[in-house]
Amino acid sequence: MRGWERLAAMTAAAVLSSSLLAPAPASALALTCWTGVHHNNDHHGFAFCSNDTNRTYTFRVVVVCGWAPDVKGNWVTLRPGQTGQSDGVCAFYSTGVGSVGVDERAV
Repeated sequence: MRGWERLAAMTAAAVLSSSLLAPAPASALALTCWTGVHHNNDHHGFAFCSNDTNRTYTFRVVVVCGWAPDVKGNWVTLRPGQTGQSDGVCAFYSTGVGSVGVDERAV
């Protein structure tokens, strides 16, 4: 096997194995969530979710911050019928929350 063929085979194997081992993407469809920006602090984003399914889910807020790194909140696990909140606060030098989303995973 020539050098470039070996490199191509190794690259293909790495891509295949990383795609098989990657965590499943968040569906953001199972939980019922309300997201927003705190009325007293435009740097504070939140997600309040309820689990109306028969499975356990975990979620966290994803806050897009202006002129600063985005922030991910704490993971919250909800059993069926439970509700919970995840919060994230942008850096002090940010221009504030640009948008708020939810990262959701089945447990």
